[in-house]
Amino acid sequence: MPLIVNGARQVGKSYILQAFGRHEFDNCIIVNLETDKALAEKFEENITPAPIIQYLESVHSQRIIPGKTLIILDEIQASERALTSLKYFCEQAPEYHVVAAGSLLGVAINRKKYSFPVGKVDELTLFPMDFEEFLWASDKAHLAGLIRQHFNSNEPLDVHSIAITLYNQYLLVGGMPAAVKAFFNTNSFVATADIQNRILKEYIADMAKYAEPAVSIKIRACYESIPAQLAKENHKFQYSVVQKGGSATVFGESIEWLKYAGVVLKCQKITHGIMPIKVHADLSDFKMYMADVGMLTMQSGIAAQAILSPLETDGTFIGAIAENYVAQALSANLTPLFYWKNDNTAEMDFVIQKGMDVIPVEVKAGIRVRSKSLGIFMEKYKCPYAIRISKKNFGLENGVKSVPLYAVFCI
Repeated sequence: MPLIVNGARQVGKSYILQAFGRHEFDNCIIVNLETDKALAEKFEENITPAPIIQYLESVHSQRIIPGKTLIILDEIQASERALTSLKYFCEQAPEYHVVAAGSLLGVAINRKKYSFPVGKVDELTLFPMDFEEFLWASDKAHLAGLIRQHFNSNEPLDVHSIAITLYNQYLLVGGMPAAVKAFFNTNSFVATADIQNRILKEYIADMAKYAEPAVSIKIRACYESIPAQLAKENHKFQYSVVQKGGSATVFGESIEWLKYAGVVLKCQKITHGIMPIKVHADLSDFKMYMADVGMLTMQSGIAAQAILSPLETDGTFIGAIAENYVAQALSANLTPLFYWKNDNTAEMDFVIQKGMDVIPVEVKAGIRVRSKSLGIFMEKYKCPYAIRISKKNFGLENGVKSVPLYAVFCI
């Protein structure tokens, strides 16, 4: 079956597909349906494989040989007919290797009456680089391996302080590949912020291009409100923060647009910590995070020294950044995001389900980890164990597994 790679803009979809083509195939045909208007028009005429293959061969002056040539259809969301054609490649020409990438495919499908080739394509989602991949990029794959070993053994890590320093850097750089590359090439957070600003402008341009003008203004307002939403003591998304008198009726469509574009992460509230947790979701109550923590720190304008300082820093927003980082790491491991709150004041930052077990996850930005909520949740739902994420080293005590912030990719 053809493969579709989804993901937000600038997470590296085109790059990884081209690298895959170079390594695994004799040759590669790469087309961009956003810029190649002639090909987009060709798909409007005919979407069966034979004429498309003939057209691509003539334009690129090379044979397309089954099993030896990879066809890459980039920005496939720009052509509804190209997306539909994947069904016919699956049914009529399965010998050809076709991959497609789409930055706003989810948006396009929900906005238009696309004929999505259900059951005729494989799908993968590419996320921003997580902290483990950040370590690989900095030639510290050995440290990533050590972290995994100590996560499994619960034994303290000797180079804990070094790993924390790298984690602090990651909060500023984030996981957008271009930003990571700029940081390791220049060792400059200013150069990194320039890249992040460029990516932000591309996001805003997409909002204008792929949404009606009135809706695009609301989408941008919702996206830009996220730092303010997370700066509140209660991180629940409130429409009134976006605009006075705002409501789900006014901004609901904008939230869904951002989610389908892959630039935000939605964390749904659950009312009970009972398996299966998904059925206990309260759809009207959610938190929203940015899909990349580096984009959050850049947009918030927080001083780099506030994050890089080895001293314990107070402040709700430092905690919010850590929470956003954990949400991003869990999402990269395909873990659905849920949080729990009772009728009083107890709240669990995240709740995950592993098989039959429901595991509460508490996030602390520093080394001060005292809280009542974890105990309340464990007692109420008889959890086999709990996870506390903080700047403390690995450990296991009273059924609480201590996981350093740099090791969240192991969960």
